[in-house]
Amino acid sequence: MCGIAGIFKKNGDVIDEMLSALVTIQHRGQDASGVVTYDYRFNLRKGLGLVQHLFSPDVHKVLTGNMGIGHVRYPTVGKGSPEDAQPFYINAPYGIAMVHNGNVVNFGQLKKELSTRNKRHLNSDCDVEVILNVFGSELTKTSPRGLGKEGIFRAIAGLFHRVNGSYSVIAMIAQSGLLAFRDPHGIKPLIYGEQNGSIIFASESAVLDVLGYKIVRDVLPGEVVWVDMSGTIRSKVVKRAEHRPCIFEWVYFARPDSVIDGISVYDARLRLGKSLAREVLKAEVRPDVVIPVPDTARAAALALAEEIGTDYREGLIKNRYIGRTFIMPQQDERKRKVREKLNAIRSEVMGKKVLLVDDSIVRGTTAREIISLMRDAGAKEVYFGSCSPPLRYPCVYGIDMQTRSDFVARGKEIRDIEAEIGAEKLVYQTLKGLLTSVKPGMKFCTACFNNEYPTRVPEEAFCEIEKERLEAKSVR
Repeated sequence: MCGIAGIFKKNGDVIDEMLSALVTIQHRGQDASGVVTYDYRFNLRKGLGLVQHLFSPDVHKVLTGNMGIGHVRYPTVGKGSPEDAQPFYINAPYGIAMVHNGNVVNFGQLKKELSTRNKRHLNSDCDVEVILNVFGSELTKTSPRGLGKEGIFRAIAGLFHRVNGSYSVIAMIAQSGLLAFRDPHGIKPLIYGEQNGSIIFASESAVLDVLGYKIVRDVLPGEVVWVDMSGTIRSKVVKRAEHRPCIFEWVYFARPDSVIDGISVYDARLRLGKSLAREVLKAEVRPDVVIPVPDTARAAALALAEEIGTDYREGLIKNRYIGRTFIMPQQDERKRKVREKLNAIRSEVMGKKVLLVDDSIVRGTTAREIISLMRDAGAKEVYFGSCSPPLRYPCVYGIDMQTRSDFVARGKEIRDIEAEIGAEKLVYQTLKGLLTSVKPGMKFCTACFNNEYPTRVPEEAFCEIEKERLEAKSVR
């Protein structure tokens, strides 16, 4: 999971809006940030850290130009080094800069292929460098004598044929324009809007709201949207497969004020709470109070409490200067940060049967620590409700759940998980309840729940991704 944005401004420099866009989606990645603008040359600044820490006031003197792309990162490929921070650019053909959200399943294969077949050397472990160089090699074939929209569309069609995985991409081509495309299954989100002739692309609609852009629509699965230097937009769906967006966007990743693929994140979370309430009643759990694990579970916990007729209370206070623990790369770091991040209000907990509600349970770290926190604050009993079903299978599309050992629920019965996290009772959302809550009848990527992947994922790919991830974690 990362966050991306790209802006073409009709008039004036783009840097102020670019930085505002990235701050708006900072929740999608806290490991690294970067921006490249175009002013007859690529002007790049990127590195480890948050947007507000990386970009000083003098950035306006350096990052000039009316076109730019930016990225906030949390690492799923590579070791999270400064060299892996995005954006990336290449000088030939034409000069191309690129940012990306997702994960390339056949990363290793493509890296070798680019070296032997296309004579292109890659200098990082970041998968956007693979996508960028595949695009460059395809563009060399389709547009050897000059750049036009049909050559770009054919190059992306060639890229879709070669690159397996999830990818929403924004790119700039020097002296030509701004380009955005989404993988054929539309696994990762991408939306665009306009304002007085200026065009914006972003991972979430909240960016458009903050900057005052009017939403045009989501980029379609397999679609390319091309904005030339005059601001003219041309688009084409060059390859379309079954739309399978990642359902975790609505469960956890996205801001509640965003709308993704036409579905309100906040409304989906309210429905998740109502659906989970039915499972709580079936399990005969009768809490005195419902307490959300802030922030993503708030809407669901509120709806759940209303549905079962129990008090809703803010019994956990969050330190807002601590990042999202799920996207911290090391398990020991996550465990420590949970206690630094959250503290209980004893008066809301003491002597009560508490039902904690969270968006999901991945490794069990957060659940275990918060349940312990509730007991230390005097809770009589502690139950735990998860707005998503048990997570058991690796994600190969850009969520940091890539090794089989990541999942507390893998190969275990509910009672075993209850014992591991220390809950009197654990209640999970059903897969049917999850799907119906987000949008009835729509297909999603639910591979982490049921082992059904939208793209072909050979066993060797699982092994390669798991090996790389374990090696990366050992270096951190």
